[in-house]
Amino acid sequence: MSFLEVLPLVVVMVAGPQLLSAIFLATSEDWRRNSAAFVAGAALSISFVVALAYVLGVGAIGQGAPNTTLSAVVLIALLFAMVHTYRTREESEPPQWMGTLGSATPRFSFRLGFLLLGFFPTDLLTSAAVGSYLVSQDAPVTDAAPFVLLTLLVLAAPSLVLLAFGERAEAVLPRIRNWMNDNAWIVNEVVILFFIAMTLNNVFG
Repeated sequence: MSFLEVLPLVVVMVAGPQLLSAIFLATSEDWRRNSAAFVAGAALSISFVVALAYVLGVGAIGQGAPNTTLSAVVLIALLFAMVHTYRTREESEPPQWMGTLGSATPRFSFRLGFLLLGFFPTDLLTSAAVGSYLVSQDAPVTDAAPFVLLTLLVLAAPSLVLLAFGERAEAVLPRIRNWMNDNAWIVNEVVILFFIAMTLNNVFG
């Protein structure tokens, strides 16, 4: 997969509570271990979903799987989601569990990374789309490595910035976290727009 193909997919994977969680964990009490555990959990679940979709896709070859119909259904659902997100923007708030991330444990962080990056609806669909795409291109599953690694790099970025810039990063990260907290609905809309563009490409490409 080329960089231009991977980048929009990575944006879809991390925009929203995924990146916000990474920032929260980077500002938590045990941020080094929490951030490492979060990324490890994400690595495991993303790889699992991509591999599973790849295996199932290989099995579906020649059985006339209705990929275009499925893409159209997903597109309609995303359009409804976009309208709903805008109409409820004044009520939009981050999930309540984010308030506990400041005192998170590595075990909780690992579980959060595994569930959030593997089974959050947009992430699940995106990882599955990567596995299916590789099957359609007759490419090996290892070609998903750039997608997985770039996603993990973005998730690790807040903690890597802390390691590199120390106190200066400690002052900036909370401001970024607060902005994303206050503008969660905008982040969600961007995620949906990216996924709509990808789905349109699947339908008409």
